[in-house]
Amino acid sequence: MEDRIITYGGQAVIEGVMMRGRNAFAVAMRAPDGNIVVHKENLAALYRSRIAKIPFLRGVILLWDALGLGMRALTLSANTQTGEDEKLEGPALYLTLGLSLALGIGLFILLPAGIGGLAEHYLGWKNLAHNLLEGLMRLLLLVGYIWAIGFMPDVKRLFGYHGAEHKTINAYEAGAELTPEVVAKYPIEHPRCGTAFILTFVLLSVLVHSLLGDMTIFWRLTSRILLIPVIAGIAVEYIRWTANHLGSPLVRLLIKPNLALQSLTTREPDASMLEVAIESFKTMRRAEQEFAV
Repeated sequence: MEDRIITYGGQAVIEGVMMRGRNAFAVAMRAPDGNIVVHKENLAALYRSRIAKIPFLRGVILLWDALGLGMRALTLSANTQTGEDEKLEGPALYLTLGLSLALGIGLFILLPAGIGGLAEHYLGWKNLAHNLLEGLMRLLLLVGYIWAIGFMPDVKRLFGYHGAEHKTINAYEAGAELTPEVVAKYPIEHPRCGTAFILTFVLLSVLVHSLLGDMTIFWRLTSRILLIPVIAGIAVEYIRWTANHLGSPLVRLLIKPNLALQSLTTREPDASMLEVAIESFKTMRRAEQEFAV
């Protein structure tokens, strides 16, 4: 059962689902003509290296690599929808990714830190108080952003594929038959979801930042950026620990907020979405054997 818990994950993409294993990943997408298009690749040796077994460090490295993998899957799905004549690649792709990353750090990391810093220096708030304000602002911005984009039709469909991804992995981990009719009965939440990582990251950031004490605005903002990989590594280890101890009543209580937050990023999928998620998972499983080393 541990292999099933640790090995498999995924991500919703445009009109499709990416599923990742230990040796390979696959992306299944619903093309504009209605057919399912599948892409598979072997994963970097990093996933099987000794580094991937070192606690905390593995979280930082694998999370960074997974970010690149997620971007590649999203690009593949976008190009499938636009066709050969409008592919997103080369400098345009890297510029888009760079701007998106910079905007995300500025909006969700630096802006709340700046507000907390103003409360510290101009309102005289104590260390814990202004860090709690920073964490609350970060959480509100993230939740508000996710809630707002959830009204967009394309994002609603993306969240539907996200639900299909969760249901498929839940069904597999339960040992169920992977058919749309069976998979549809399984929960839409999953304890290893990226949404759980976001909430865990925000809560841990309050604790870690509170240990730093008072500092100037410059060092406050700089520390927030430098500590992203540190807090991310801790968050990944926490999520891995909870995923491996779901039988504990305490753990089930601890993950309730994470599961509740997933109601913003998932929607009940239809049968066609489940079909795509299942095809992605099965293709990944076959590729696991093909690319095994």
